[in-house]
Amino acid sequence: MTLSATCCATQARSYLFVPGDRPERFKKAFDANADAVILDLEDAVSLDNKSAARDAIANFVTPDHHAIVRINAIGTAWLAEDLALCRHPGIAGVMLPKTQCADDVTAVAAQVGRDIAMLALIETAQGMANVNSLSQVPALRRLVFGSIDFQLDMGIDGDDMELLPFRSRLVLASRCANLPPPCDSVTTAINDPQMLAKDALRGRRLGFGAKLCIHPRQVQVVNETFSPDASACAWAKRVLEAAANARGAAVALDGEMIDRPVVIRAQRIVEAARLR
Repeated sequence: MTLSATCCATQARSYLFVPGDRPERFKKAFDANADAVILDLEDAVSLDNKSAARDAIANFVTPDHHAIVRINAIGTAWLAEDLALCRHPGIAGVMLPKTQCADDVTAVAAQVGRDIAMLALIETAQGMANVNSLSQVPALRRLVFGSIDFQLDMGIDGDDMELLPFRSRLVLASRCANLPPPCDSVTTAINDPQMLAKDALRGRRLGFGAKLCIHPRQVQVVNETFSPDASACAWAKRVLEAAANARGAAVALDGEMIDRPVVIRAQRIVEAARLR
């Protein structure tokens, strides 16, 4: 089951892409237990099928069956009609590809004409350079890393340590703007759960809070990786109980002092578990 419209853009662990011109796949995507579904009008849809994709999405979404839409980039011939579709009350959020600057986010949000969650897909050098300012736009709800296009734009060969400074920059910008932790990019190997798990764990350890998925079978691994496990929840509850019993005094648990950062971490774990 997907999260509510309010939470899908901010608290989702998994965002599952489905091509907008494949309506026969929509229900399967919604049944895959992804926290949010992204109906795609951009890369997954051929030039000849853009209009058909918009029609299929409009006929499917409702306020009770909401989705995020990835529109085509600013400057493309399809943007105006994409934005008209996004005024539909069943559209809970807009993912803007090739986000370059704060004005991009502001302009799209204004043209949609209602309070809608904006997700900025950072996949160019210019977007990365402007990430601090664009993350401050009030309509923005989350930063998303588009590593494949970013590598192409930058001429980078590799998705691991080669992109570490850029992933960390998105995490820092999100925190400074009081946004949720950003969403990491896709893993293109849909038949390699070990690679998926490795990529997801890397993102979580770097401070990401979610990951894009391109196939339903990726969802479970991503959800599990970005959720507190049973041992973490048990530890967090013990920390909070020990801190409460100490009534502000110094206290140790399992041989380690419990200070304010430890208590805050425990609170975040408990809160994250409560959302699931």
